[in-house]
Amino acid sequence: MQQKKKRWRNSVRKVLSCAIAVITFVALLSVHVHVPSFDVTRFPHNKLPMQHEFSYQRLSGERSWIQEFAPPHFSKAPVTASKLDGANWNWTLDKLWRPPPNRDYVRCVAPTSLYTSPPESRGYLLVHTNGGLNQMRAGICDMVAVARIINATLVIPELDKRSLWKDSSKFSDVFDEDHFINSLANDVRIVKKLPKELASAARAVKHFRSWSGVDYYEKEIASMWDEYQVIRAAKSDSRLANNNLPPDIQKLRCRACYQALQFSPQIEAMGKLLVDRMRTYGPYIALHLRYEKDMLAFSGCTHDLSPEEAEELRAIRESIPWWKVKDINPVEQRGKGYCPLTPREVGMFLSALGFTSNTPIYIAAGEIYGGDSHMSDLQSRYPLLMNKEKLSSYEELEPFSKHASQLAAIDYIVSVESDIFIPSYSGNMARAVEGHRRFLGHRKTISPDRKALVRLVNKVDQGTMIEGKKLSDRIIEVHRTRQGSPRKRKGPISGTKGMDRFRSEEAFYVNPLPDCLCQKESAYTNNSNAIV
Repeated sequence: MQQKKKRWRNSVRKVLSCAIAVITFVALLSVHVHVPSFDVTRFPHNKLPMQHEFSYQRLSGERSWIQEFAPPHFSKAPVTASKLDGANWNWTLDKLWRPPPNRDYVRCVAPTSLYTSPPESRGYLLVHTNGGLNQMRAGICDMVAVARIINATLVIPELDKRSLWKDSSKFSDVFDEDHFINSLANDVRIVKKLPKELASAARAVKHFRSWSGVDYYEKEIASMWDEYQVIRAAKSDSRLANNNLPPDIQKLRCRACYQALQFSPQIEAMGKLLVDRMRTYGPYIALHLRYEKDMLAFSGCTHDLSPEEAEELRAIRESIPWWKVKDINPVEQRGKGYCPLTPREVGMFLSALGFTSNTPIYIAAGEIYGGDSHMSDLQSRYPLLMNKEKLSSYEELEPFSKHASQLAAIDYIVSVESDIFIPSYSGNMARAVEGHRRFLGHRKTISPDRKALVRLVNKVDQGTMIEGKKLSDRIIEVHRTRQGSPRKRKGPISGTKGMDRFRSEEAFYVNPLPDCLCQKESAYTNNSNAIV
């Protein structure tokens, strides 16, 4: 009996020993093949961080992701859902940076077969440009076309020195004067100065009618040559219609704006230097952050500002006589989408679109109102915020530093050459850069729907929505068709009349299609006979 019990105990010991051995083996095996799982909800939109972002993160109180990663000899384990999410994220980022389909549009600005050399000049056209850099650029290009229409010799235009910026720059300080003259030699005769014998001659000073067509210039303005040898245009902005002009006049506007009117060699060199330095960080966004004192004062926008700042802006608006609207309701302005986005709103917008925190961003702007106090949120989201001051030395930037138009020209170059251009407000620079990027092949330009964004930001601020997938989906959907794809220039808003009808049209230089861009299959059959 005792011998049977002893035999039974030995059998139990053997079974237990085997069980312990099996358990130990399984435990050891599980340590080596374990691929850690982690809570993907910790990351925006359930997307995994890039490898450099893992670093020494603590996940669920455990050791870091790098420390827990499976050894190399087990790296061919089945692809997990997390890895698939990461692959999808990379695809999404690639799509985010990809330019819109160009649909085979190419530049076609060569003259038609009906175009002739400039006829004999009947007199001289003096031009006083007005506004900031981009307003002056558009005006100069329009005056080239006007000179052609009225058979005038164009005298190199005088830049605005009386505006808010009080810039003393001459034409040759900002633009390549000789290139401008030579490039347009077959279109318009251009001289640097009025001949001395005409310096004291009687001249007509004329405010050309806004958005005028060929008939106005041929009949009303050209008839003035019977009495005057010199006509002075008191203003240059918006003096030529956007639409319904002869094809050769429209093409001439494009040749003037995008080929002849280049910046001075010094500005071009500085702009390209900053582009190269931005490229060292990778593909970059140029953000035209129109959050400067003059813009906020003019528009009456005070959201997120202190009472003292709002009062300062009101006083500036009251002090400038040519700003006609003085009493502005800032809440209504913002609700209608008439205000530039604040730096915080821009940060929320970029995050919702899916741009990662390591995205290089060039701030194309003057001095941001309030400085760091208003930039902190955007800076915390996107540490790689650059501008011309950060990218250059004092010595490099000093020659341009006291000239607003020259600094704006540098920003213009960096913006046109960027991988993505995003304006926080649809002002003159935003429209000019967008049009130039369309002309160069529809480079990606994301135009924020400010009215829609304000509604969504308000919901976040009121606690009825949080930053996350729902907000991201809404913003992405709103901007799906606002990324610079080819389309024809928009005409007037239905129901508008008179000058309001012209004012409601999309400006010529915002979108030079169809006049200066045509699809390849038709490019060789239109009257231009050439693609330039």
